[in-house]
Amino acid sequence: MRDTERFFCADAARDRGDSMTGTAPYGRVWVLIEYRGGWPVNGFDGLDLPPAVKALLFASARAVRARVLLIRRHGRRRREGPKCWAVLRHEGSGAHRQQWGTWSRDEDLADVARALGTPEGLGAPGETGLPPVVLVCTHGQHDTCCAVRGRPVGRALSERWPDLVWECTHVGGDRFAANVVVAPDGVYYGGLDAGSSVEVVGEHLAGRIHAEYLRGYTDLPPHQQAAVAALLGRFGPAGRHDYTVAGTSRVGAHWLIRVIGHRPGPTAYDVEVRTHRTPPHQLTCHGPATSSAAVHEATSIRIV
Repeated sequence: MRDTERFFCADAARDRGDSMTGTAPYGRVWVLIEYRGGWPVNGFDGLDLPPAVKALLFASARAVRARVLLIRRHGRRRREGPKCWAVLRHEGSGAHRQQWGTWSRDEDLADVARALGTPEGLGAPGETGLPPVVLVCTHGQHDTCCAVRGRPVGRALSERWPDLVWECTHVGGDRFAANVVVAPDGVYYGGLDAGSSVEVVGEHLAGRIHAEYLRGYTDLPPHQQAAVAALLGRFGPAGRHDYTVAGTSRVGAHWLIRVIGHRPGPTAYDVEVRTHRTPPHQLTCHGPATSSAAVHEATSIRIV
């Protein structure tokens, strides 16, 4: 690349063939706050809110390791009336809860802290059985590629599922833009464009997760994400909880992961995953000049 060319981290990642497998950051709880104005570079952190309100929400989110995201409908459509907020929880084994509310004044955001509950995570019960929320990172202030690649995906998905889809602030992995997170399912997809995103989300909503664009499941550590992705790649798409990690051991840079598949009947697999680091590269549009990334590669699958 010539020095005079503008650098786009997602283009560079594709040129290098960067692996997305095992790159979903941990998360079981998401806080979504609708914000119709311009998003600060650091998202919710940068909002001009009363210090006491912000501190209360931060403390409540930190206690349950919740990720706080600003959201908006595609195209910054201006709507009248109160804005919405949500607390989404992934409780494992297919159990999900969602609690929604509205806010007009900054002080109303204290309701989000109450919904998150005590430091032990005992919040309001919320609702089960609701459809998941589809989040598309379009946070251009944070990274150019998130806007350039995310907005066409946000438009395409919003046209197909207008009630489920929100644009959101930074979700991590800028070089894998366009990034889509399905919450509270806790599934990250990357490398999407308008066409592939509609196909991927449609399959997800039908209970079929494919390996091709999968970054990982947010309730699993990276090596376990890689093991499940390897099984999806070998045996085809499956539901979110059709594979369960039953055990993990490690020898040096190699992991041996026992996974139980539940369809059509229980089957145990031993998946070996090797972890190594890449040579240093610039991994974001505006980040450090060079950084190294971890790669998690499944090297064998054995039915036991």
